[in-house]
Amino acid sequence: MLILLPPSEGKTAARRGKPLDLAALSSPVLTPTRAALLEALTTLCREDPEKAAAVLGLGPAQRDLVERNVDLATTPTARADAIYTGVLYDALGFDTLSPAARRRATSRVAVTSSLFGIVRPGDRIPAYRLSGDAVLPGVGSVAGAWREVLGEAIADGMRTGLLVDLRSSTYAAFWRPTKELSRKVATVRVLHESGGKRTVVSHFNKATKGRIVRALLEDGADPRTPKALAQTLTRLGWTVEVGEPTPRGTQLDVVVTAI
Repeated sequence: MLILLPPSEGKTAARRGKPLDLAALSSPVLTPTRAALLEALTTLCREDPEKAAAVLGLGPAQRDLVERNVDLATTPTARADAIYTGVLYDALGFDTLSPAARRRATSRVAVTSSLFGIVRPGDRIPAYRLSGDAVLPGVGSVAGAWREVLGEAIADGMRTGLLVDLRSSTYAAFWRPTKELSRKVATVRVLHESGGKRTVVSHFNKATKGRIVRALLEDGADPRTPKALAQTLTRLGWTVEVGEPTPRGTQLDVVVTAI
């Protein structure tokens, strides 16, 4: 099983640590694209900060993030599971997982990254700013750059197991499964039910996905089909409805009534 997470917009910068070593990251097939994006991003931020701020969607109070991007090749790095923060990652709580669950996370979890494609929890990366819908000079759209190469890395991570795709729509554009592979993909949507109505609420969605990942890692189950995943989540206490197969995979709706 491979659990594919979205990144977080906010990141915790490492105070100390080795500089970035692209060759040491997992999924080495992605190294050339990582290097090209890193060069394009750092050059833009160094040579044209005003344009960089516009490309990155940053306001006047966030110009320090442009400056941070300039030094990505030399700034300290930390484990990816310490860099990414936010509602989903707080609910997942990498640092409080049991030893067995942390070992499972090493092989079963990957984070989608605009700059690095996908990274594993133990990959050492710097805190960076680059949105999934950005367009970089000399490279083009970030999503387009990854669409060319990401499939091999994801398929390798899945092997013969199930892909639990928790990416948001922006990062889903980085890679779409083939028709054959989609049968092994489960997408998860979290619906908040209140007063008989169901809606998608960002906070509930992110927090519940974090809790789902944590529960799967602690439980140790390794479902091989979307239906088996639904059964596992039901056993773990969630209300799950299984949809029809789609080109993106089989959608599982997890219905919650409280955060």
